[in-house]
Amino acid sequence: MFKKLIYTGLGVACMTLAITSCKTPALVGRIENRTVPTSYNTVQDTLNSGKAIWREFFTDPNLTALIDTALSNNQELNITLQEIQIARNEIRARTGEYLPFVGLQAGAGVDKVGQYTRPGAIEESTEIRPGHQFPNPLPDFLLSANASWQVDIWNKLHNAKRAAAIRYLSSIEGKNFTVTNLVSEIANSYYELLGLDSQLDIIKRNIDIQTNALAIVRIEKESAKVTELAVRRFEAQVLHTQSLQFEVQQRIVETENRINFLVGRFPQPVQRTSTDFNTLVPEVMHAGIPSQLLQNRPDIRQAERELEAARLDVQVARANFLPSLDLSAAVGFNSYKPTLLLTPESFLYSLIGGFTRPLINRNAIKSLYYSANAKQIQAVYNYERTILNAYIEVANQLSNITNLQKSYDLKARQVEALIQSTNISNTLFKSARADYMEVLLTQRDALESRFDLVETKVQQLNAMVNTYRALGGGWR
Repeated sequence: MFKKLIYTGLGVACMTLAITSCKTPALVGRIENRTVPTSYNTVQDTLNSGKAIWREFFTDPNLTALIDTALSNNQELNITLQEIQIARNEIRARTGEYLPFVGLQAGAGVDKVGQYTRPGAIEESTEIRPGHQFPNPLPDFLLSANASWQVDIWNKLHNAKRAAAIRYLSSIEGKNFTVTNLVSEIANSYYELLGLDSQLDIIKRNIDIQTNALAIVRIEKESAKVTELAVRRFEAQVLHTQSLQFEVQQRIVETENRINFLVGRFPQPVQRTSTDFNTLVPEVMHAGIPSQLLQNRPDIRQAERELEAARLDVQVARANFLPSLDLSAAVGFNSYKPTLLLTPESFLYSLIGGFTRPLINRNAIKSLYYSANAKQIQAVYNYERTILNAYIEVANQLSNITNLQKSYDLKARQVEALIQSTNISNTLFKSARADYMEVLLTQRDALESRFDLVETKVQQLNAMVNTYRALGGGWR
């Protein structure tokens, strides 16, 4: 179904756009030969995580509060909202061009002609009314209503209005796409912050363990069981872990401020859950079927609107070569005296209509037409690229979720084994059956494995969020 929708949507677009060298169906054919991920085929049409409302998908109240604040205060989103307003005003402007223009005119002037000229001689020998010659200079007072209308016989103005309306819808999809990315970025940063909190907690616990080990080694040195070298090595390990604590604290501050920037507020602590990070379980993702990407993803719908608007732009540019019918009319009063302005004798009206068509030097019109065609082809390729990008994003994230789950299970077993190894090495060291280097290396490996486990959990949660975004979720 996905292949059929892509081919039909783009193929029909190319035929209706009248592009001579449109290669999109051939390019889309390359998609048809690709193998669809198993998750796409096995999940029912009705199961699609991208259709879930973000309030239902993210259940952490602290996270939903951050997203709510961001949807009101984020500067990038507010800029996008103004772009929607600009697109709405463009529709009004195009609608105004489609309707007749009517205006009121009031004016006054004076005209002085030379007596020894033809106009002067005619006025000298002509009476403006019996017994009254033309005044020289001649005042002129005018009060009229004027109307002009370009009859849209070729639907040029109508198509321009439709193109503006479609671009307005496109700007709305652009706003939805911005919301999707904003929600995803906040969620990813929030889970990264939870992961850093967990790593900081691990560091603090390891500092306690290593400090106790250092105290034991110092006692062992006093009893001449170990040398000063062992004491220094244990002390160096404690100092290294303590320095690592401040590195993580700095990353926490930077992550908090990244969230504050997205939320649109000045630096401040970010409220987050106190739940054990390792107990968080990523949501089960349902990818649905590939054709749902066309319905869910705002960027695909935005590219589709731009494609449709580009088609109308070509029709508008083509209509510039055809004759245009212009009508103009006026009705009002004109007199040389203000007291005579509103008399029946001063009443005037006019009605003019005519066809105009460009004949010579049509380079400007041709350039507009060629540019519209080029933008049209550009929109086709952009539409195809957007679909390809969406397909690949979903495939990558689904694969990422599977591989990260396998990696997390193995690393969890690794952590458990290294924790046991640490306990064993400490016991052996106390009984002088293990070297102090074995204890140090085991503690270091255990710390690194716990860090890796937390980072893998963060990657799992981020993969869940990125899959949700790739499926078109988050903008509702």
